[in-house]
Amino acid sequence: MSTTGEKRTEAKQAKKVIVNDLRSSLELLAQHENELISTDEPVDPVAELSGVYRYVGAHGTCMRPTKLGPAMLFNNVKGYPDVRVLIGLLCSRKRVGLLLGTEPAKLGFLLKNSVATPIAPIVIPQIEAVCQQVVHLATDPGFDIRTLLPAPTNTEEDAGPYFTMGMIYASDPETGESDVTIHRICVQGADKLSIYFVLGRHIDAFRRKAEAAGKALPISISIGVDPAIEIGSCFEPPTTPIGFDELTIAGSLRKRPVELVSCISVKNARAIANAEVVIEGEILPNVRVREDQNSNTGKAMPEFPGYTGDAKPDLPVMRVTAVTHRKHPILQTVIGSSEEHVNMAGLPTEASILTMVERAMPGFLQNVFAHTSGGGKYLAVMQVKKTNPSHEGMQRQAALLAFSAFSELKHVILVDEDVDLFDTDDVLWAMQTRYQGDVSTVFIPGVRCHPLDPSSTPEFSPSIRSVGIACKTIFDCTVPYALKKQFVRCKFKEVDVKRFIPGFVQ
Repeated sequence: MSTTGEKRTEAKQAKKVIVNDLRSSLELLAQHENELISTDEPVDPVAELSGVYRYVGAHGTCMRPTKLGPAMLFNNVKGYPDVRVLIGLLCSRKRVGLLLGTEPAKLGFLLKNSVATPIAPIVIPQIEAVCQQVVHLATDPGFDIRTLLPAPTNTEEDAGPYFTMGMIYASDPETGESDVTIHRICVQGADKLSIYFVLGRHIDAFRRKAEAAGKALPISISIGVDPAIEIGSCFEPPTTPIGFDELTIAGSLRKRPVELVSCISVKNARAIANAEVVIEGEILPNVRVREDQNSNTGKAMPEFPGYTGDAKPDLPVMRVTAVTHRKHPILQTVIGSSEEHVNMAGLPTEASILTMVERAMPGFLQNVFAHTSGGGKYLAVMQVKKTNPSHEGMQRQAALLAFSAFSELKHVILVDEDVDLFDTDDVLWAMQTRYQGDVSTVFIPGVRCHPLDPSSTPEFSPSIRSVGIACKTIFDCTVPYALKKQFVRCKFKEVDVKRFIPGFVQ
């Protein structure tokens, strides 16, 4: 058995890994205990793969039992001998911290700073792009994306196989400005995909401009990339307004530009050069498809609130013109209701709130947590510090600013600086001892939120006029400044625990 000292020596001798793509990410995680596991057991991509990971490490808003656990690499996917599937890469805040090189509690601040110091992407020659090591053109005999890539079906009632971790990259047909985002992509045929755009997404705005001109929109879908790109792509307005290329955030996080490459089969489109897989094509003008046309289940796939979304009746269609990939590629996927979505959506949410509140009231907001239970979107816990009488009331103003910073936010819980905002038990303790419903709650009814919240419907409440409208609420669990001396927590003696437990980490 290794001693603590020997383990420290081994850690120091571990190879320093510079993360700049998916494979280097896995190399780094392999150096840390219980962050990555792999299996050679044959797995069916239809419902089974996600069914396994639900128990291993999905957590988030998934139906219990589930837990936080390691990322998982499936090396033997039935019907796809050359392709591996990775799931859960970003399923823990600790793991995201490892991959981005910072403490988990400081991730929001890291992303906040990265937005302020963008580094633009660059285009490299095609011969240098590993994502184009293998090329399959749609004009090749027998081309069928369904036999090339094991897009998982998350549950048995899904509309079909889905690509859930595709970085869609496209440019405004009028201005040339580019954007990268993640959307729900369902396989509809040998060379057809449907894409679900929530109202207001930037690439959908590009699509609408192209369609109004009677033209297709060239796009690429890059799968299996640097986690910095995956998280950076989830920023939303007003932090990243239309015309802001989120790849510049990833560039800032890595202190080097993201490398792009021109697509092989479609003009005016670029892809992420070191992606594991790239799907090239174009969104067709005035063509729509029913999302569940191949399954007729009426369902789409598991979404971040923890429910299966309804299949949409008329989604835009992408015609696939090519699939390119690295040799022996790794297809990355995500369960929509897992902790992975929490981190991808929630960390940019935290950064956006930190940015807006800090501008208005410097030093007042200590930290933000986009809570797991809201899928990283619906609930924010905000930790504030009142240091003088004039600060009373500023906490609620900060909450209002949070709603402005992220329009899909539904609830805000305010806590003081002595509450651990990442510990739900501690937050609920503050609610039980520092909150009275009749004076500590602020209701803001009739505000646009998010269409995937099943309670945001007229059937649920007569106050809701249409799907996606909600009553946004502030739960003020902070102590009134005048009463702070009456709410001092029990103080324990400070001791050096390492005297008693060598190697103890607090």
